[in-house]
Amino acid sequence: MDAEFINTYLLLVTLTSLLANAIISIYGLFFKPHYTKKVIALTILSDTMNTFAIYLGYRTWVNGVNPRPPVLTSTPTEKSISEFTARAVDPLPQALVLTAVVIGLAVTLFLVFLGYILYTHYKTLDMREIKKLKG
Repeated sequence: MDAEFINTYLLLVTLTSLLANAIISIYGLFFKPHYTKKVIALTILSDTMNTFAIYLGYRTWVNGVNPRPPVLTSTPTEKSISEFTARAVDPLPQALVLTAVVIGLAVTLFLVFLGYILYTHYKTLDMREIKKLKG
């Protein structure tokens, strides 16, 4: 097997697993009645979307060659510099993901605190029971 086939196969497997992960976490977010499961599903969905954003930061196919991590292994020449800039990772999605990770942590901490308040007030975290108790 050549390296291009393996790279394409691994990219396809990774993107398929990210899609499956997103679908399962959306299912958990909307259809699981327990608050803790909803928070876990939201966290997994956030991490999945961050990973997908990192994948979007890579350059697309250049002249029929699979994109690779931009690593210079020898002394830079004019040709290697032009290939490097054609395949270089876009830093904007990385900066956005870094910001999203920090915001996701703050949102998760807020939701955990909200769950604590819900539990102390209603003595349960089951959304069906809370809806019945609310009135």
